[in-house]
This record gives sequence, structure tokens and C-alpha cells, in this order.
Amino acid sequence: MRLARNVFAAVAAAMLVVSATPSTTACPFCSAPSLTLSEQLEQADAVVLAKWVAATPSKGQTGGTTTYELVSVLKAVKETPAKKLDENVGTAEQAQVSAGSATNEGDEKTADTKKPARVNLEPGEKITLVRFRAGKKGDQFLLTGSGTDVIEWSSPLEVTDASYDYIAHLPKPSQPARERLAYFMKSLEHPEQLISNDAYGEFANAPYKEIAPTSDLMPREQLRGWLTSADTPSTRIGLYGLMLGLCGTSDDASLMEQQILQPSEDFRLGIDGLMSGYLLLTGIEGLDRIDAWKLSAKYILDVDGNPILDDKGEKTPLPFSETYSAMQALRFMWTYAEGRIPKERLRESMRLLLDRPELADLVIADLARWRDWSMQDRLMDLYGAEEYNIPSIKRAIVRYMLVGSKFKPKGKDDKPPAHVEKAKKNLDQLREQDPKTVSDAERFFFIN
Repeated sequence: MRLARNVFAAVAAAMLVVSATPSTTACPFCSAPSLTLSEQLEQADAVVLAKWVAATPSKGQTGGTTTYELVSVLKAVKETPAKKLDENVGTAEQAQVSAGSATNEGDEKTADTKKPARVNLEPGEKITLVRFRAGKKGDQFLLTGSGTDVIEWSSPLEVTDASYDYIAHLPKPSQPARERLAYFMKSLEHPEQLISNDAYGEFANAPYKEIAPTSDLMPREQLRGWLTSADTPSTRIGLYGLMLGLCGTSDDASLMEQQILQPSEDFRLGIDGLMSGYLLLTGIEGLDRIDAWKLSAKYILDVDGNPILDDKGEKTPLPFSETYSAMQALRFMWTYAEGRIPKERLRESMRLLLDRPELADLVIADLARWRDWSMQDRLMDLYGAEEYNIPSIKRAIVRYMLVGSKFKPKGKDDKPPAHVEKAKKNLDQLREQDPKTVSDAERFFFIN
């Protein structure tokens, strides 16, 4: 856990960016794939379903080959004005396959021929890829290719009838977000991993502002089951917790409390999303509980607020990861759920974490982003004090004062607020007290 903490500290110490518009490019609690299936199909020039026919292993200097029979065509190469296919190729439903990649069955040309062989993208046609793929007759594969005159086929993706049907009906990336997410929502826990992983990936890539409006479509009862099931991948707990927070009821809040309070000394992936969903559902009352359970507490507590004892009868320390996850939930509420909990109330919770030296530099950076200038006296007292006498915390305090000292008047008669003058005086004091740290902090300082 110390390694993770050091990473967090390094990131926070590197720079302080103050922005009124945080990034909202994807689900904040999801791990997204590089490309979803719909994105891959959108980028491909040709997409076909094919059946495995036969394969020849490589031998000596000769590469192996695999022959497939086309079953159906989802997407075919279109003829371009700049490079028209000749009369032997036929319609836009036909294309060439690159030399060294594929040949027509019956064509005597091999992978070493310089002239590309021609393949008709029509059901019943056969293509041979210059790569060995073990299989048995009838195995189905999705082939995607790129190119106009010459198709370069990517590695075949094995599919079942169910997964091919899922792929065949994929909504295009250009379709409205609500329509797309409604389609993927139905397959989040599909028994086929290819399908469920892709559906999750679509949610992981979706901004929160697109996910939230679909709350009326969310499968509340299923979400409850997924959150409590040992079979649910831990990577999805954050998303499912967030979704239940958007569509749930008071009964669901009780279930989420049980999950949040589950005693654990290990890092729990997704607990930050679960806490965020809980706060969406419960507001200030829920935040009061999160304060007591995760932000103020030093030990793992039960639902009544009593410390849980280990086998030796001793209190179990609250893992750093649990407190940090609660901190992430505060950040989520500030950035994405404006109005659900008043901003000053969120600031109050963030201030509690100043009592945790291992989090202080991150907390101070957030207080600066949130423009909470009420902590100037407290931070000056902490500067160099015992457990807070470390470079990352000192630099965070300096940057807090730097941000607080900035003032952009909107008119000629605008005067700087009181906190600006106070921050300037504090900076002067710190420059006299610790000129090197102030200089180092200013080197990497900027504001958006």
C-alpha cells in the first residue's frame, strides 16, 4: 500500500491544476478497453462471419494457412472513384485480399506471389489466410479487414451464434447515447464473456453525463444482485454501485451501507464508485455516515460505529485505501453531482482529512481546487510540524497560497477579497522561512 501512496503523492506534488471544468470523458470508476467492438467495426472496411474449413501448419520456411468459408457479410468494401476495381472484381460487394494474407480456394497463387489474389465477399466464397489457426469444421469466426483495393485481415475472432447476433446488431458510435447504452445495458452480465466485457467497455467509455440520464432504464433488481454476488468481477463494482445510486431507493441505500461497511484489510476495487452511488442516493445524511465510517475513523467500524476487533481482541486499523476511496467519492460529488450535496458541506468533509498526514498533500491540493481559503491559518500551523514536515506537504501548502493569492479583477473598481491579501502575506512569510521550497513549488506551478 505504501507504493500506491507514494504514487499518489508524486502525482499531487508534480503540479497543481485549478480548473472549473474537470475532465468528463469517461465513466470515473471504470477501466475501459482500448477499443470496443462497435468502434472496431466502425474502423473496419470489411466485416464478415466465416466458418473454419481447414488449416495447414507451418513447415520449414513455409508459413501455415487457414481456410474459411464466408457465411454472411456485415460490411463490405465500397468502390472508390480514385481506385476502381477492374471488371474481374465485380460489384462493391467484392474486394481483393492482400498478397501474403489470403488467397481464393482453387487459386494456384501462394502467399509468396506478388500479385494479390481476388476474393468475392459473398456467402459461400472461401478465403485462405496465411496464418495457422487450429479448429474444427463449423467453428465460427468474425473477420475484420482494412483496405479498399487490398484487404488486410486482422486476427479472426471466434464467435458463437449469440455473440455474432450481438455484434450484428451493435448500434453505431454515431447513434444517440441513450439508444446505445440501452442496448449494452441488457448484456452487462451476459454469460458469454466476449459480450459482457464489450457491454461493460461501452459503459466504461461513456461520460457520466450520458450514463446518468438512462437511470430509468437501469435494471435495479439485477444491480442489487450483481453488487452482492461473489461472481461479479471486482472491476465492475464501481459502475454497478454508481448505477444503483442513480436508480435506487432507500432499501438500496441500506444494502449499499452493508457493502461499504464490510470489514476488509485489503484494497477493494470499485468501493469508490459504490460510495459515490451511495452519496447520490442519500445526500447529506449519507455523507455524515461516510464521515464517521471512513473519513474521521482510524479503525474499521461496524454499522453501529463500534470498532471491529481482530482475533487478538485489538482494533483493526482502517486501510488507507478505504479512506482514499471515500476521498474519491467526495471528488466525484463535487465534479459530477453538483447540487446534490452543497459544496460547502463537501468542503467540510475534505477538511477532516487534514488530520491524516499520509493524505495531507492531496487534500490541500483539492482544497485549493475547491477554492476553500478558510484553512490558511491551519495550514501555516501545519507547515513543518512533526508528521507534516515532508517536502510534498510543504509544496502543497505553498501552492495553496499561490492559488489563493491570484486575483483577476472584472472591472476597474474590483478589489481583491480578503483571502488574497492574506495568502500574499503567508507567501512572504514562507519565502523568508523556507525560500528553497517556495522556489521549487513555483517552478512547476500553473493555473487553468
